[in-house]
Amino acid sequence: MRSRWFLITWLLAAPVILVAGVQGEEPLTPITSVGIHSLGPVPLDNLAPPAVPPGNPQTSDKILLGKKLYFDTRLSRDNTISCATCHDPAKGWSDAGPTSKGIKDQLGGRRSPPVSNAAYNLLQFWDGRAPSLEEQAKGPIENPVEMGNTHTEMLRTVSDIPGYVDEMEKVFGTRKVTIDHVAQAIAAFERTVVTTDSPFDRFIRGDSEALTPMEKRGLEIFNGKGHCSSCHWGGYFSDGRFHNLGIEPLDPSKPDSGRHNVTKHPKDVGAFKTPTVRDAALRAPYMHTGREGTLEDVVRLYDRGGGLDDANLDALMVPLGLSKDEIQALVAFMTRAMTSTNPEVANVKPVPQSELPK
Repeated sequence: MRSRWFLITWLLAAPVILVAGVQGEEPLTPITSVGIHSLGPVPLDNLAPPAVPPGNPQTSDKILLGKKLYFDTRLSRDNTISCATCHDPAKGWSDAGPTSKGIKDQLGGRRSPPVSNAAYNLLQFWDGRAPSLEEQAKGPIENPVEMGNTHTEMLRTVSDIPGYVDEMEKVFGTRKVTIDHVAQAIAAFERTVVTTDSPFDRFIRGDSEALTPMEKRGLEIFNGKGHCSSCHWGGYFSDGRFHNLGIEPLDPSKPDSGRHNVTKHPKDVGAFKTPTVRDAALRAPYMHTGREGTLEDVVRLYDRGGGLDDANLDALMVPLGLSKDEIQALVAFMTRAMTSTNPEVANVKPVPQSELPK
């Protein structure tokens, strides 16, 4: 608990450091041999292992149980939707978009954020309404547009599968299946979905040839003229905060208030959580609406200083004046250099139905 409060306090204090970085008062230590300095309070880096809550320690049996539940469509009302339907390993742990499709082909109002590296988020969902992976895992099950089930019905289904009851007893010491145990197992699996071996990571670890010259130039722009690391900083490449980028709503007659739905604070109207740049090339289209089709589209949005002329537009959204070559270099860095190849994430395959508990 102390470490969690420390992180929250640190994040609240970080804007003071951020301003100093943007104004260039004291550049941070350069990353290897590339002449750059970070705009954020924490330099870009490798990922440290994710924090594990004391109430849900990792075990191999729990992780395996969580993986089976993650890929099991029987958690939905009509046996058609699993966690992996909208958070597919083959699609960057998201889906084809632009927004996600749930039970009875219903379309959700937002794009699926990636499960990969979600363990580093202090708050889950685009609007931050869930405080943990465990709480996030409970939400889609009873969402009428996503899995369309209730916790009661889902627990009845899982409790009627002897193989799951046996595994629950092995992991949690009881044959009674609870929503907390289901969520804890899924969260334990999701905490293993961490990308740690991109070309950028190898470059940071000392391999000077891991990035091409264009990608190194893109990294310089990311940390400098492009202002990217003002919000995409640290090992996670995200500040975990919420920003209004002036994104056009899917339905102008029903604008999405984003973080404001949770906090009710006027400054949060239209603000959404900063996504990680890690593996971004694997999960087009982009933004919470899926309106931006390519990474180049995203860069051009930022280059214009945001989308709509929104009264609540984030102060960091300003025209950048990037040249065509600078845009290409920035896209090159985010494409190959930020895509992970560690097999425990890149090569995860769905659990075949024949191997799910019966």
